[in-house]
Amino acid sequence: MLPGEKYRMVISNSLYLDGSDVSGNVPQGKQESLASEFEFVMHGLLYKISEAKGSNTQVEVYISFGGLKLMLRGDLLKMHHFSDRKLFLSLRKM
Repeated sequence: MLPGEKYRMVISNSLYLDGSDVSGNVPQGKQESLASEFEFVMHGLLYKISEAKGSNTQVEVYISFGGLKLMLRGDLLKMHHFSDRKLFLSLRKM
């Protein structure tokens, strides 16, 4: 990534457009996947949610992607959907 470049990032609890669980053995062509729309996909685990320091309306969400860690900070009302422990990060250059 370079300064000035734009990327689209999606964090979801499923790669399938219908929201169904991702299992290890999915037959080819069974369902459309977010993975086909993005260049890079990682599977991660949410390991911590905490109140942001100095704010009672923001939270911090911590996700580990096998050693690569991500911290997101946002309003409590917008971050409530981070309740599932298994998450996918999908990324593509705009």
